[in-house]
Amino acid sequence: MFKSIPTLTDYLLQEEQQTATNASGSLPLLLTSIANATKRIADRLRAAGLVDLLGKTGTVNTFGEEVQKLDAFANQLLVDTLLTSRTVHAVVSEELEQPVFALPSHAGEYLVYLDPIDGSSNIDVNGPIGTIFSVYHKDGGFLQPGHRQIAGGYVMYGSGVMFVYTSGHGVQGFTLDPASGSFLYSHPNITIPARANIYSINEAYEMLYDEGTRAYLAELRASADHTARYVGSLVADAHRTLLKGGIFLYPPNQKQPEGKLRLMLEVNPYALLIEQAGGKAMSSNGKSPLTITPKTVHDRASLFMGSSENVDLYADFLNQLTVLGAS
Repeated sequence: MFKSIPTLTDYLLQEEQQTATNASGSLPLLLTSIANATKRIADRLRAAGLVDLLGKTGTVNTFGEEVQKLDAFANQLLVDTLLTSRTVHAVVSEELEQPVFALPSHAGEYLVYLDPIDGSSNIDVNGPIGTIFSVYHKDGGFLQPGHRQIAGGYVMYGSGVMFVYTSGHGVQGFTLDPASGSFLYSHPNITIPARANIYSINEAYEMLYDEGTRAYLAELRASADHTARYVGSLVADAHRTLLKGGIFLYPPNQKQPEGKLRLMLEVNPYALLIEQAGGKAMSSNGKSPLTITPKTVHDRASLFMGSSENVDLYADFLNQLTVLGAS
């Protein structure tokens, strides 16, 4: 007998009833608003070359990076959608220097952090990109450590469109069904393997990394039983790591001593997802990034995450470097 597949909205409402974490119902509405906006982004992506969404705008964002036309479109759509959803107090975006606030008549209880389009350099070559989001309660202010996230997740635009999120009760994945226009529950309770032989890092920067990271990479190559996989889009590389295991590394380097990834916009949501899936995440201090209290909404941090055994092995190399440096 045919059994219907729950939609994202069905699941969100069911989760809310079972966990009783949000009696007002505003979190399911917020996440549904993000999902609806990303459906429009996915539609535009399919016709990007036909509607003049390829290429650069000629401007730079608050990080000094060139803004792609799709960046600007996705940012405006997501920000406008959230600020009018009556669930959001303010939105922080990679594309905006300062938070933007909902009108008092539309203000809600959450702060949302967005990377509207991650992997912008892949747009013009039809590579995988995504949208990353993180949700906090407004009462904690803008500079909360990651362990206080109410929810975190991403939408990946690739061979299929996937919405993956956690609200602290495991990691759930939904795939967009083109026929119905709904995100359907395709990946229940995602669990990362305890170990895998895949590593993902930009090896072109190897000589700029610390000695422990270089020693770790040399060990992996010498063992000849690991495979390197690196797309250059955090969403794509992290998605593969979440499903297949292994380790994703974005260490600090001599050009970016604090790391490149944005703590609140990229690192925290992925650290939460990986830990909820049974994996590990850590920063260069050897601790989970979720313990870091940010100084600004645009702080940067290093990130190492993936299968627990893989991350532990990498940590051993960093610890050995620390011990040698202290002796």
